[in-house]
Amino acid sequence: MRMGTIALNAVILMALVIAHTLLADLVALGGITPDLPLVAVVFIALRYGQIPGTLAGFGTGLAFDLLSSGDGVMGLSALAKTVAGFLAGYFYSETKAQQLLGGYEFVILVGATALVHNILYFVVLLQGTDIGWNLAILRYGIPSALYTAAAALIPMFIVSRRSSVA
Repeated sequence: MRMGTIALNAVILMALVIAHTLLADLVALGGITPDLPLVAVVFIALRYGQIPGTLAGFGTGLAFDLLSSGDGVMGLSALAKTVAGFLAGYFYSETKAQQLLGGYEFVILVGATALVHNILYFVVLLQGTDIGWNLAILRYGIPSALYTAAAALIPMFIVSRRSSVA
């Protein structure tokens, strides 16, 4: 990956983290918000590979932890998004990246990755509390993963449209 590509991805990721931190309540449905930075992490992992996806996940999660600090567990978002970027990178294929990003597989992978992200996040976050993590996954984790997957339709359609024009 070229330095210009890395810088552009970093700017996009930071913009998404800031937008998510400031504007998430505007698109919330019943308290559930899509994780737009996670969509970008999965996109990077599928476009450039496992190591860039893992690094993008860590940087995005750390930035989110530093900006939001809402859960009180510093580094939890960094851990969850790092794992998500790492897992999404397993599906990287240099020859099929455009096809994967422009098809329904991208939405499915975003949803599955978001579900793993949310399970890890809630299992660690709710340790030592009276709230059951299984209830949190059912009430927030699964709906959030579905909403995040729905948000992944936007970049999927953009990539699909660019591929069909070219």
